[in-house]
Amino acid sequence: MNSPGTPTAAPTMGLRFAGLGTALPANVVTNDKLSEQMDTSDQWIRERTGITERRLGSTTSELALAAARSAIEQSAIDPNSISQVILATTTPDYIMPGTAPAVAHALGLECGAFDLQAVCSGWVYGMVVANAMLHQGLDNLLLIGADAMEQITDYTDRGTGILFGNGAGAAILQRNADARGELLGWDLGSNGKHVKILFSEHGKTMTMDGKEVFRQAVTVMQRSTRAALAMAGLTVDDVDFVIPHQANVRIVEAAWKRLGFSMEQTGLVLDHTGNTSSASIPLALGEAVADGRVTDGKIVLFLGFGAGMTWGANVVRWHGPSNPSSTRAVEVPVAGNSAKITGEAPSHD
Repeated sequence: MNSPGTPTAAPTMGLRFAGLGTALPANVVTNDKLSEQMDTSDQWIRERTGITERRLGSTTSELALAAARSAIEQSAIDPNSISQVILATTTPDYIMPGTAPAVAHALGLECGAFDLQAVCSGWVYGMVVANAMLHQGLDNLLLIGADAMEQITDYTDRGTGILFGNGAGAAILQRNADARGELLGWDLGSNGKHVKILFSEHGKTMTMDGKEVFRQAVTVMQRSTRAALAMAGLTVDDVDFVIPHQANVRIVEAAWKRLGFSMEQTGLVLDHTGNTSSASIPLALGEAVADGRVTDGKIVLFLGFGAGMTWGANVVRWHGPSNPSSTRAVEVPVAGNSAKITGEAPSHD
């Protein structure tokens, strides 16, 4: 069933991924490192989440900028042709203003720029918004997913501290009239009844009901997938590759048993990134493209779910960059003690 307000058919026009860029902090924090300050172990974390390490350090804007520069370089476009910057993030550098204008300024741009807050569904929401803006006449648009989750994570809490890390991914999206690549179908949804199963108040770290998040995520992943595929006129069997939000490998495995996808057709990076919120899907996309698992003409499903509760799915006929090997993540140096593992929310003074 489509979510309320979702159209029954998607307009056809090309949506080309002209460039991709991803970025991770240089500081690696292993499961063994976490076990020094909480009651856990490498084996315990691996068995329950599939995560072995995560990256900490750097701000959202630093990571977003590094990923954006890589995407622009790969696309070989004139940066001045970018008409809009959309930054999906739940950890902006400040409560206000948004972080997107600062990133645009660092890129030498004075175009429109705004933050989009849909937590771990941010990249999927952003792609639908970007597609609509391209249909309105924009030629080049920069979509970024970036989060510094350590801002709101308590790394002494075994329930949340084992899961989250920092990272960013970016794409130059181009209007492509020959429709070799398209956003074929999509679905976006939310249920604010579940706000308190995963939330963070101003100045505090997050609180999570892990069992309920797991249950709701598996349910909405199925619903959103079926709705987006129905809009596209496709079935599960038509999907070549799936890139889900990288929250917990057990959530993905449970949803796939019900949907019929295989782990072999799934792009995962959470083993070495952890849950990077809105950055997780573009990080996995960059690696899949670099490895040759996502190539022109393939049907790719992007599937997000997260706090809110929000969820969404995009079905794309892929038409991507001409030099895919350069989509691997660049490392962002960590200055000073910004990567210190702490349960305290950072000061923005």
